[in-house]
Amino acid sequence: MTTSTSNLNPLDLFDVRSELSEEERMVQDSVARFVDEKAIPVMREAFEQHRFPDELISGVAELGLLGCSIDGYDCAGLNSICYGLICQELERGDSGLRSFVSVQSSLVMFPIHAYGSEEQKQRWLPAMAKGEVIGCFGLTETQGGSDPSNMKTHARRDGSDWIINGSKMWITNGSIADIAIVWAMTDDGLRGFILEKDMPGFTAKEIENKFSLRASITSALFFDNVRVPETNVLPGVSSLKGPLSCLTQARYGISWGVIGAAQACLDEVIRYTGDRVLFDRPLSHTQAIQIRLADMSRRITTAQLLSLQLGRLKDRGTLSSTQVSLAKWNNCRAALDIARDARDILGASGISAEYVPIRHMLNLESVITYEGTETVHQLVIGKELTGVNAFG
Repeated sequence: MTTSTSNLNPLDLFDVRSELSEEERMVQDSVARFVDEKAIPVMREAFEQHRFPDELISGVAELGLLGCSIDGYDCAGLNSICYGLICQELERGDSGLRSFVSVQSSLVMFPIHAYGSEEQKQRWLPAMAKGEVIGCFGLTETQGGSDPSNMKTHARRDGSDWIINGSKMWITNGSIADIAIVWAMTDDGLRGFILEKDMPGFTAKEIENKFSLRASITSALFFDNVRVPETNVLPGVSSLKGPLSCLTQARYGISWGVIGAAQACLDEVIRYTGDRVLFDRPLSHTQAIQIRLADMSRRITTAQLLSLQLGRLKDRGTLSSTQVSLAKWNNCRAALDIARDARDILGASGISAEYVPIRHMLNLESVITYEGTETVHQLVIGKELTGVNAFG
């Protein structure tokens, strides 16, 4: 038997870390410590109890992770690679924790910064960066998750105000949110509104009995003649470009985040198969297991390199939404397949919460669906390749 003397990191076989700047490595290391010391110890219990561990919010905020890509307004002003690494480490803990940060940063703070008035930015962004104000993003509706143009929520002018009626579904952070970015059809096109939780007619109901993302809050939002002042309308956009640009930001973070979940699963099975003795030898000494571990490593390495290049394109300002779709599709599929196979390798132990793959597997069943299903991203790429829109 030949024993390798390589010093390669089994979770980073192509040494992607060597391509990072000193600042990027420092950000990754600080978030990794937080996840190891604060998040992972509570995640299993939170998942089992169907509870978002809101005790982690202050630590996340103190590290500067909320709205970290925004310059000014008490935000960290980090580059896109740093944001990706943050998502990767958070999702290594749990997809629910990364989802919380993704929504706060990419789906609420980003549109306020990109499309809001200066008054709106000053009012909300510093407080959100500190975790003092929590936000959610209201786009998806029960009848049109993959078809936002089929939106039923609408807003009509009433003097200097707007009256909003409708509902939104599958909204992360909904019932703990202080504000909601709600997208509604108007006579002037699709508009974004900042709704505040105490506005009469605005209610949020938590969705129970989930078997995925149990350590995340998911809600339904209802709008019954909610009166919204003009000062709460995002003035900078009046088309689908608004919410779609937000989704591009979130999908970018997801493409990195799922790598962390996959790494957690691979790490678990490497240790397990090294310790588990079957037929007088450790499982890791068999060809079948080594082939499966190698395939996991191949998928993780491919995902890492895709996301690294994606981050470089984003920082250069040349990023295409099609490129984000390719990375979201590839990396989510890779992570889900790895989690499923890791669960299988663990045998009967694979269904136990004592081991992380079952939790990550269940979470990734949602992650591969939200922010654009696998099919949606395939069709986005198909349109890019052929010039033909095959949606619908």
